[in-house]
Amino acid sequence: MTINLKPSTHLLHALHAHQQQHRFISDQAMIDIAAQFNIPRPQVEAVTEFYSFFHRTPRGRFDILFSNCTSCGDLTLMQMLCEKLHIKTGETRADGLISIGETSCIGMCDHGASALINSMTIRSISKSMIEGMAELIESDTKLSDWPQNWFQVDDHIRKKGLLLSNSFEAGSALKSMAGRSGQDLLNDVTSSALKGRGGAGFSTGLKWQFCHEAEHETRYVICNADEGEPGTFKDRILLNSHADVMFEGMTICGRIIGATQGYLYLRGEYRYMLDALETTLQHRRETGLLGKNILHQGFDFDVHIVVGAGAYICGEESALIESLEGKPGIPRIRPPFPVTSGLWGKPTVVNNVETLVAAASIILHGHHWFTTHGTWQSKGSKLLSVSGDCARAGIYEYAFGISVQQVLDDAGAKNVQAVQIGGPSGRLIGADYFEHLIAFEDLATGGSFMIFNESRDLLAVIRNFTHFFAHESCGFCTPCRVGTTLLKKGLDKICDGHGTAHDLDELNRTAALVSRRSHCGLGMTAPNPIRDALKNFHPLFKQRLLHQEMEPEFNLDAALEEARALRNGN
Repeated sequence: MTINLKPSTHLLHALHAHQQQHRFISDQAMIDIAAQFNIPRPQVEAVTEFYSFFHRTPRGRFDILFSNCTSCGDLTLMQMLCEKLHIKTGETRADGLISIGETSCIGMCDHGASALINSMTIRSISKSMIEGMAELIESDTKLSDWPQNWFQVDDHIRKKGLLLSNSFEAGSALKSMAGRSGQDLLNDVTSSALKGRGGAGFSTGLKWQFCHEAEHETRYVICNADEGEPGTFKDRILLNSHADVMFEGMTICGRIIGATQGYLYLRGEYRYMLDALETTLQHRRETGLLGKNILHQGFDFDVHIVVGAGAYICGEESALIESLEGKPGIPRIRPPFPVTSGLWGKPTVVNNVETLVAAASIILHGHHWFTTHGTWQSKGSKLLSVSGDCARAGIYEYAFGISVQQVLDDAGAKNVQAVQIGGPSGRLIGADYFEHLIAFEDLATGGSFMIFNESRDLLAVIRNFTHFFAHESCGFCTPCRVGTTLLKKGLDKICDGHGTAHDLDELNRTAALVSRRSHCGLGMTAPNPIRDALKNFHPLFKQRLLHQEMEPEFNLDAALEEARALRNGN
């Protein structure tokens, strides 16, 4: 029997629509979707298998995925719900009503324990909410009839800086471009010394220039809104409250590099934002800010949104491009780089949300407005996603050069044991580093700032991060596929009290190998939590070893006897 599918412009959307209707993706569905897109069936199967939000076996009418992040996860609440609904984790109940499982960080770290239910975000889960959820599920109550405040996601902006306090009227940056050449606009971006806000810090102006100079008439602009790094949620706030600025930044980039088409790649965990973002796009088209001959300035540009399906690796720009092309998100071998051979082999600029918001503001206010903030190597400001053990989790915007300690003080963090800067792929630091500065030349970060006080079992945190990387490895290269699993097993052994000094040495050697030999940034940075912990918190490991090395007790009589023996030649 042929399955009728609604027309869709992207493979990921067609798969999601089918799964929403039928609760899984059947073999027949893959055949029909392959025919719809005129692609081989194995390609559809490979995509279905690759993304964690797609399922080959039926899920429950209520499909719940609890975050296992250290900031927005609490698996004891998941177990409580499982007990009340008489279901085991990772299973679908026999009556088909409910499925419960885990997922990686869903970007709700400022809202406490959170989960996805039928792709919708439910946040700030408490024990009393678990009671209510169980009753609503057992009565098969539609999600639209659940308490709507459970699904309300707040921005939690704690400190505004250069970008967040900037008043921006839709179209203002585009209007300021009138009469200016593309080269003049590019010079403004280059002179601002704006660096990519994803963490790598490559010059935005130089990236746009390389793409503009690439030998091809067709070019693309991609906004990377797949912020999957645990502890990161700054782009969520920008997408929610500053979408016009972001789309303006994409449009300006299109004007400068000569692109007419842009794509916003939205992480699957943020699907709840899709309708609002599409409404913003449509309003921009109706007011002449997107489409043909924008503001009568003689250039065309439009934006389409593609929603991901649960793959951390798609935050890597070449993996994201593969996903946009309807393939598994496996990173490409580079070079060539996207600026010369990106989407469908055409020159492509990939920037994240914060970078594009900054670029639009620079065009509106000029590069001098931007360069008067920050340090000599890090101009402008940085949005930090502050979460964990603090009184005021949320978004903090600072000029580059702020100390870690100042952020901790502003967030109301006490008795801090460690801070994870830049998420698990970043750096784990202790108190000795708290006077260091947030800047590309000191502590670079994509935005995650996770705080752990002295009550935390830090090895349990590192164990969580290590499991995350093993789960999210795309499996393309052996060093990462096998190495992250070995790191997970080795750390599990030590954390469970079964490890020896030899296991600790082996863990260190494996971490070095995975970091050096992996194909892409995921594998290169996956060992970072372990390596930093071994360097900065080594006693935590030694305390868990099965046979702790003890200093031999000094025995004076034995020492004298040995000395006499040596003197007598024995």
